[in-house]
Amino acid sequence: MPHARCWLFLIFVFGVFHPAYSAEPRQSPLPEEKARTLMVLHQPVVMLQAKIGYSTPEERVRRIQSALRNLSDEDVRHPVEVKAIRRYNQDCRLFTINGKPFMLLADQDLDEGDDLSLDQAALLVQKRLNSLRLALIQQYSPHYLLLSTLKGIGGLAILILLNRLSFSAWRWTKRYFDSRILQQKGIIPHAWRGLLGNIEARVVGTLLTLLGLVLFYIWLSWLFRLFPYTRLWGESLGAYSVNVLEQIGLAIITAMPGLVIVAIIVLITVFILKLLRILLHQVETEKLHLPGIHPETVSATRKLISVAIWLFALSAAYPFLPGANSLAFKGVSVFFGLLLTLGSAGVMNHAMSGLVLIYSRALRRGDMIRIGENEGTVSEIGMLATKILTRENHIVTVPNAVAVSGKITNLSAFRRDAGITITTSVTIGYDTPWRQVHALLELAASQTPGINQSVAPVVRQLSLKDWYVEYELQVALEKGAVMPAVKSVLHAQIQDVFNTFGVQIMSPNFIAQPETPVVVLPEHWHNAPARPADANSSPVNPEIT
Repeated sequence: MPHARCWLFLIFVFGVFHPAYSAEPRQSPLPEEKARTLMVLHQPVVMLQAKIGYSTPEERVRRIQSALRNLSDEDVRHPVEVKAIRRYNQDCRLFTINGKPFMLLADQDLDEGDDLSLDQAALLVQKRLNSLRLALIQQYSPHYLLLSTLKGIGGLAILILLNRLSFSAWRWTKRYFDSRILQQKGIIPHAWRGLLGNIEARVVGTLLTLLGLVLFYIWLSWLFRLFPYTRLWGESLGAYSVNVLEQIGLAIITAMPGLVIVAIIVLITVFILKLLRILLHQVETEKLHLPGIHPETVSATRKLISVAIWLFALSAAYPFLPGANSLAFKGVSVFFGLLLTLGSAGVMNHAMSGLVLIYSRALRRGDMIRIGENEGTVSEIGMLATKILTRENHIVTVPNAVAVSGKITNLSAFRRDAGITITTSVTIGYDTPWRQVHALLELAASQTPGINQSVAPVVRQLSLKDWYVEYELQVALEKGAVMPAVKSVLHAQIQDVFNTFGVQIMSPNFIAQPETPVVVLPEHWHNAPARPADANSSPVNPEIT
């Protein structure tokens, strides 16, 4: 098939109907109007409206396409001519090329809104067809194809040069920001550099990559437009990009009022949260008293109210978000809702248990507590777990649900303004007067640093066993004293005091009463490898206070 026939075949078989610029075709055609519009080289020529004989306008367009496909290269070199004829009792204009008719334009094809006579409309169509015919001949000439090839190679060289310049600009930007990091300069604080990395260089690199892709897209579309056989692809790429840009621009303009409302909602929410923070800070510092809110529950209350306010703000702003009513947005919402439903059962259990711990004021940070076998200082009360610092300097994490379901012993809740209270016990035989035991325990307490001497120690007789009496000593520690350290020194003082006065401690149990009391005489207190103590002979632990 000659190249002209092949090209016309591609025009009419694979052509795309575009909005027209002429008087007859529509500026924004409907689908049925596109089917009645004749296109040549992707340009609208005329829109047929009349039914001639039994042929509808759509059938007439298809017949014209068939006639044009049968034209030869020699036919295309002749100009398009117009003859006035009369067919089916109406004036018509017959279009021929090299004496071969291919189109009939009737008086009923005209639109009254165009304000054109049949001859004027035929003249416009003739000029368009001849202009397109000459363009087709020129585009298939060797000179035109050679020039298009050279243009394509030149455009490719410019594209490669721009990409090289883009890559060099990115490398320069990276070196520039690396030097700024070494000099500790820039908008981002130097302390955040380890977390954020070279964020500026990465942003610039991303933008330059996107720019390179856009340039390649433009070059490819322009290259396809240079050659007749690929012009359809080039115009399709150009039309697609223009449509995408139009849709993006229209979406941005349409979303602007909603985004403004969302911004106003966010600003109001932030303002309310700042007022709430100021109010709760007054309660936390005990400058203001609100019913039901205590200083130790202010932090949790602030978080709960903040979450509730943000959820309300999100509910109010949701209808104004771009794409809020789209199926994709709804699908994502359902997906995250399903994830939250399936994975939040245990999490919500621990979170609600944490709120129970906080609002029941069973414990707070810094309290000495005992949960099961774990005893230590509360270092953190989190949303999901409570952390305890034990005397071994171990961090024990207790899930809030476990803490709530068990027994919590708070050793410092009764005297938060002072030290905590501790107890210890000894077992003494019946041959020792209980009054002496009371006095010895009180003496040991008075010699132990870290014990609050303003609070009198309390001695109790807990039980009368078969071989001995069990005594308990209760003392109050000074504020800030470390309980394990003070307790260790107190035990050492009890041993020294009882040994000094020759009183035997009946632990472990004895099967038979020994002939002499089982005590350690003072002259043996510092047997090797122990070192002699100071004059006070008090085993002071530096970690007590």
